[in-house]
Amino acid sequence: MPRDHRPAKSVRVLLAEDQGMMRGALALLLGLEEDMEVVAQVSAGDAIVDTALTCRPDVALLDIELPGCSGLDAAAELRDQVPDCRVLILTTFGRPGYLRRAMEAGAAGFLVKDGPVEDLAESIRKVLRGETVVDPALAAAALSAGPSPLTAREADALRASADGATVSDIAGKLHLSESTVRNYLSSAIGKTGTRNRMEAMRSARRQGWL
Repeated sequence: MPRDHRPAKSVRVLLAEDQGMMRGALALLLGLEEDMEVVAQVSAGDAIVDTALTCRPDVALLDIELPGCSGLDAAAELRDQVPDCRVLILTTFGRPGYLRRAMEAGAAGFLVKDGPVEDLAESIRKVLRGETVVDPALAAAALSAGPSPLTAREADALRASADGATVSDIAGKLHLSESTVRNYLSSAIGKTGTRNRMEAMRSARRQGWL
């Protein structure tokens, strides 16, 4: 656990959200809190770590689905490169698999966007005190859903199936043989209980496994 995160004055917040209107509204509302200051706003996932290294926020408030890289991937990088920054995931997609992946990436909290801003501000204060904050309904769903049944390579193959990619395309992208790719896709289809790889990919995304 990093050292005590409580700042001497205001809480320095980095905000990562790709929708401009939502990002602006969150920055405005959090800025109204007497003990908070939004020190940086970014719209792409691959800008999060460099910005955090520059502005040294106390808390990074991250969406999941961002251009460049996901908020989950950025959370893992922040854990390694900016360990004093606590991460709070704020997303529209309250999927059990996302919660598990967020916790594995070192996030201190996971909330969905339909809650009141007062709860968000208090959650920021809680993670700064070293507490873990998770939406209760989502926590219960994650426990009942269990971990992802997909191996890392099966998940990679499904991700690479997007946009109508052929088995040959996927094999080239993942540096695997076509027969190996077919085996991974077949296994993923079986584990998701679907009929083909596109259905498997959609099912895995709904669960937050991808």
